[in-house]
Amino acid sequence: MDISRNEQRVLHALAQGGCIAAIKDERGRIVDFEFFSRDGWLMSGLTPLIFNKLKAKKAIKSHGGHPYRITRRGLELVRSQLDNR
Repeated sequence: MDISRNEQRVLHALAQGGCIAAIKDERGRIVDFEFFSRDGWLMSGLTPLIFNKLKAKKAIKSHGGHPYRITRRGLELVRSQLDNR
């Protein structure tokens, strides 16, 4: 399954230890995201469309209300790069 360049960038950052914190409203629906690198820096490049695509492909998952992290399926989809750990 092919993934877009933007999805690849997000998965690459998640594979290095980043996470996606979902901001929810009072009903529990996701209204915004905060995409953090492994160093704790706030990153750009994550849109609701990319988030939904990655979630539909089961590349990211949240356990028990914690931030979204990459799954084994996501690790299979990400292409290796020189600085990937």
